Amino acid sequence: MATTRTANAHWEGALLDGSGTVSLDSSGIGTYEVSWPSRANEANGKTSPEELIAAAHSTCYSMALSHGLAGAGTPPQSVDTKAEVTFQPGEGITGIHLTVRASIPGISAEDFAKAAEDAKKNCPVSAALTGTTITLDAELV
Repeated sequence: MATTRTANAHWEGALLDGSGTVSLDSSGIGTYEVSWPSRANEANGKTSPEELIAAAHSTCYSMALSHGLAGAGTPPQSVDTKAEVTFQPGEGITGIHLTVRASIPGISAEDFAKAAEDAKKNCPVSAALTGTTITLDAELV
């Protein structure tokens, strides 16, 4: 069954001196402040589209890797993924770097590397971001 998730953004003012909020409506877990300075410079307690993309990508990747590993008979004990989304004002998102550290009993380094690449290629968020260069640093711990 398909699911649809909803978020809403509200913005006031011009880009450079305006500000707004984004609410995560499907889960109801919160409303967060956004502004151009928090996007182009320091976060200063506010979020950005890139941080929200990083959250989605790191979560999706971890889920996809866990699923692939379990399907191959080597379920992970743990998967920790960090996504770094780089934003360059005037250019947009210029890349995403995934760093994953996983504890997986009984897997070879070669099989892990293959599973990690497969997850990078096939997680739904990666698929949605195909216009962006996605790099991966994956290690067993």
